[in-house]
Formats: sequence, structure tokens, C-alpha cells
Amino acid sequence: MLFPSALFEKELTFELGRDMLSMHRGCFVWYIIANKCMLVGDFFIPRTTVYSQEETAMPQHDQSENAFLSGPILPPLLRFAFPLMLSLVLQALYGGVDLMVVGKFSSTASVSAVATGSQMMQTATVLVAGLTMGVTVLVGRAVGAGKPEAAGSIVAAQIRLFTGVALVLTGLIVVFAPQAAAVMNVPEEALTETIQYIRICGGGMVFITAYNAISGIFRGVGNSRSPFLFVFIACIVNVVLDLLFVAGLDMASAGAALATVIAQAASVLFSLLYIRRHPLPFRLSRQSFQSRGAAGDILRVGVPIALQDTLVHISFLIITSIVNTLGVVASASIGISEKYFVILSIVPSAFMSALSAFVAQNMGADKPQRATRALLLAQGISFLCGAVIFLLTFLGGGTLAALFDNDPAVIAATADYMHGSAFEYLMVPFTFCFLGYFNGRERTTFVMLQGLLSAFLVRIPLSYFLSRLPDTGMFTISLAVPASAVVSLTMCLLYFLHLRRRERGTPDFC
Repeated sequence: MLFPSALFEKELTFELGRDMLSMHRGCFVWYIIANKCMLVGDFFIPRTTVYSQEETAMPQHDQSENAFLSGPILPPLLRFAFPLMLSLVLQALYGGVDLMVVGKFSSTASVSAVATGSQMMQTATVLVAGLTMGVTVLVGRAVGAGKPEAAGSIVAAQIRLFTGVALVLTGLIVVFAPQAAAVMNVPEEALTETIQYIRICGGGMVFITAYNAISGIFRGVGNSRSPFLFVFIACIVNVVLDLLFVAGLDMASAGAALATVIAQAASVLFSLLYIRRHPLPFRLSRQSFQSRGAAGDILRVGVPIALQDTLVHISFLIITSIVNTLGVVASASIGISEKYFVILSIVPSAFMSALSAFVAQNMGADKPQRATRALLLAQGISFLCGAVIFLLTFLGGGTLAALFDNDPAVIAATADYMHGSAFEYLMVPFTFCFLGYFNGRERTTFVMLQGLLSAFLVRIPLSYFLSRLPDTGMFTISLAVPASAVVSLTMCLLYFLHLRRRERGTPDFC
């Protein structure tokens, strides 16, 4: 049953549950079949686990009342993106606090170990996150098309698939940590700590996988607030344990790794308890787990994104390996610079994730023009923020570096690197939003190709060439970053114009 909230703008009390629900303008899906209801995204759903097919059906025409699918574009897009930004801030702080606390209370070798080790762990994380994006897009498309049974099948397939992924990654990381550190050319004085850091974090890979899986489902249904809550719990636990293990117990990089794993486990436990109390807007039945095509769909959409994210991140590891040959100071400085990129690119990163879900739902509802308008709005806001970040990094790199390390040599090297890489922040806002748009349209093969081409044909070769020049420095090496960004943006713009030309002829919504 559907009840326009314009008819119920006062508080209503359900006799069965005695729940006070304050209504606002819009239209919500109400299933009055249990004694309690809850809000997930733009839908109120009952707290119950057994539904009939008729009770869970969401007809296509009812989806027009979803804020993603009708009305002004910017308000729901911002409401969805803002919690994502907060989540990314906390995730950046989550990793940044490790580096900051170790930098203040341990040696430069420990900083190098955490910087390199965390980058290697991030490679595994982006692999999982890429696969999760496939779930987000498919769940969003199912919600937009009014097919809750399909959404349930996708989540059931995700559970089976991600369990295997987590176990395999854990084994690989723990066993091959020494070989990975050797490939990275980790400085000798930081080698033992780097291996230890990787192995401890690798042991918690199951928690990284679970967090990403759960958050991806919530984003697909239009709920970005719950993932923010999950990462907030992890961040608080991580900060407290970093100070205890590193500053208090002098455990250096091992303490930072242990704090990370425990914090991730706490976040996953909280998220599972949250889902138990606040179920998803579709059910998981025995039939959901018997679906055979959903896992293939996740891989079809998610694998190109996962490969793109993973291989591009490997390209950054290769660049880090190249810079590591220049010594521990250069190693620490590029680690700090990459941490800042994660922090300072939060706005376009959030819009990339937001557009993936927003565009997926609108493509599922056959509203491609609305998806394109959302892209342009997101790019405009992202660019304004990018211009500010450009000035901050170009003019204040040394000040930013001093927050992570006390060594004057590391601060100077980091400032030099940021002086050249700052120009990337003027192009990333457009590129990231394009990528979110393409993900939402399931054009993930192009997303993969553009990432690989810009990284392996531009960024890596150019970084290696510049690092081998006589009297080279961090500024010279950093010029490979904006050069690669130009290539990525050019490819995205050309592909977007290609899609627009095709749509003017024969509509292409797949």
C-alpha cells in the first residue's frame, strides 16, 4: 500500500508498535504487516523476516515516488553523497591516524613500514570494493525497476562469492607477505616491520570484506547513512587502540596493524547487529540462495571495476617501489603524499559512489536524462572543491607533511612531490564523476580500460623515466601524476560524447 506523506504530515502512532513516526513530504512504501516499521533510504519497511511475494512486490510505477527517481536532483544526490563524504573522511582518518601516530611516536623506518604496508593492503581492499560496486549497481538497478526478488538473489550470491574471496585473500597475503615486500623494494631498515604489518592486517581480511559487502548493499538501496555509522565505530576504536598500542605500549607498526584489525572486527560486529534490528527492504529466502545467474551478474559488472581499481593501485605500488629505491626519506614522503590524496579527493570520490547508485536506479527506471543531469551537477560541485584543494597542496605541502612526520627531510620531500602532483586535483573531479556515471550504466569495461591505459602506459613509464634522470627529485617524479590525469580525463570525455551521440540515434540504456 502507498500513502502520500502529504496526507500524513502529522505524527502517527501505530497501535501495535506504539512507534511515533514523523512524516515529511514525499511518498513512502508502507507494508503494514508487522508491528514495527523502519526507514531504509527512502522507504519505511517492517521489521519482519517472512513476506509473501505479493507483500514484497514493488511495482514499477510506484518507483516514481523514490526521491532518486523524481523531483529535484541535487537535494537527494547531496543527501546521499554527504554521508559518503563523512564515511570517506573517517576511512582516510582511519588509515591516516596509523601513519600519524607512528610518525610521532616511532622511527622513520616504522613510518615507511606503515606507509608501504598499508598501500599493499589497500590493493586487496580495492579488489573487494570493486566487486562490491557490482553489487551496489545491480541492487540499485533492481530497486529502480521494482524487483525486490532480484535484489535478494544478488545479495545471496554476494554472500557465497565474498566468503570465498575473503578466505583466498587472507591466505595469499599471510603466506606471500615477504615476497610482496621484496617486490616493493622496501628499505632494509623497514623490511621486518613491513612484513609484520602486512601479515597482521592480512589476518583481518575477512572483516574488510564483510564491511565492504554490507556497505555496498546499503548504498544500492539508497542508504548511505548506515555505512557511515559502521565506519565511525571502526574509526573511534582504531584511534583509541593506536594511542594505546603505539604511544602507550611502544608496539610501533605492529601496534598500528593490530589496532586496525580489531577496529574492523568491531565495525562488522556492530553492522551485523544493526541489520538484525533494521532489516533490508527485501527478503533473503531459500529461493534467493538457489539463484544461479546472480553471481555471474556480480562478476560481469564487478570484475572490470575490481580489475581496474586493483591494477591501478598496483601501478601506485610500482611507483612507490620506484621511489623506494631513492631511500627511506623518499619512501616516507610518497607514502604521506598518497595518504593525503585519499583524504583530499574525498568529495569527487563520494560523488563517484553516489552517482553509481543514483545512475543505476535511474537507468533501471528508464530515465537516462535525469542520470546525465546528476553527473553534470556532481562535476560542478566537485570541481569547486578541487580548486580549493589544488591551492592547499600547491602552496602548503610542507605544512601538511609536518602533521605526519617530524623529520625536516621528509617534510621537504613531501612538499616537493605535492608541488607537482597538485594539478591532479583540478582534473580528478571530472574524471571520478564520469567513472561513477559509467559504473551506474554498467559500462565497467571502459572504466577498466581507461584506468589501465592511463596507469600502465603513462604514469608508470613516465615515473620510471623521471626517476632515472640526473639529479632527479620528488618534484620531477610527481609530474607523472598530472600527466596521467590528463589522459584519463580525455578518454572519459570522449567516451561520454560517444554515448551521447549514440543516444541521439538509437537509445542505449544497457
